Amino acid sequence: MKKGLSVVLGTVIALTLSACGNGATTDNKSTQTTQPAQTAAAVKKYTFGTDATYPPFEFQKDGKYIGIDIDLINAIAKEEGFEVELKPMNFKGIIPAITAKQLDGAIAGISITDERKQVVSLSDPYYKAGLSLIVREDNTTIKTPEDLKGKVIAIKKGTSGAKLADEYGKKYDATVKYFDDSPAMYQEVANKNADVTLEDFSYKIAVDPNSKLKIVGDRLNGDNYGIAVSKDNEELMKKINDGIKKLKDNGKYDEIISTYMGKSTK
Repeated sequence: MKKGLSVVLGTVIALTLSACGNGATTDNKSTQTTQPAQTAAAVKKYTFGTDATYPPFEFQKDGKYIGIDIDLINAIAKEEGFEVELKPMNFKGIIPAITAKQLDGAIAGISITDERKQVVSLSDPYYKAGLSLIVREDNTTIKTPEDLKGKVIAIKKGTSGAKLADEYGKKYDATVKYFDDSPAMYQEVANKNADVTLEDFSYKIAVDPNSKLKIVGDRLNGDNYGIAVSKDNEELMKKINDGIKKLKDNGKYDEIISTYMGKSTK
């Protein structure tokens, strides 16, 4: 009887241990198969605002958004291991959208200014910019800011050019007309409804040869473009600054610039 009971107990224990062993193996397999999914889920996606009416930095061609800024943010994302969702929008609304948490950041030819630094974080400079006077190709009367007395200035809202246009308006008794996008601003000058506009000196690279416009005079100021990010997102800002440095070191930055402008402007 005791021997029979021992046999039964031995069998039960053996089955129990066998079951436990199988369960452990199954759990290990389950953990291994879900690991890739966990890694994939760890890739963050950030929403970036951009102004798609500002060539050569961002514009639309054949239904796609291209330009220096578009290529740059995508290259940074590839280097730093995150994904980008672009949200084209009016330039004037970009900074407010970041502060309202509607965007994680923005790349849109944003000049680095002390005023903007108060509300958003701005990356290390990625492009040396500066404003110039742009007039009709047949205009021979405007060559310097002093020639703006009594003239009409067309300008895009919310830009560093708008701030300078306001200063010129007061200083030279000029009229300033505001527009939501660059094409409308340029067209106002081309149609002779305005005498001049202010735009980045790199405009001469992207301008349509049939636009009837030209750049005149010297560059009006020195400016630097930066990528804007919400002030509380230090992780994203670090990735962006690291990405900019890597792209400049490995030559990808020069490649992007030369695609649209023919030379680097580090």
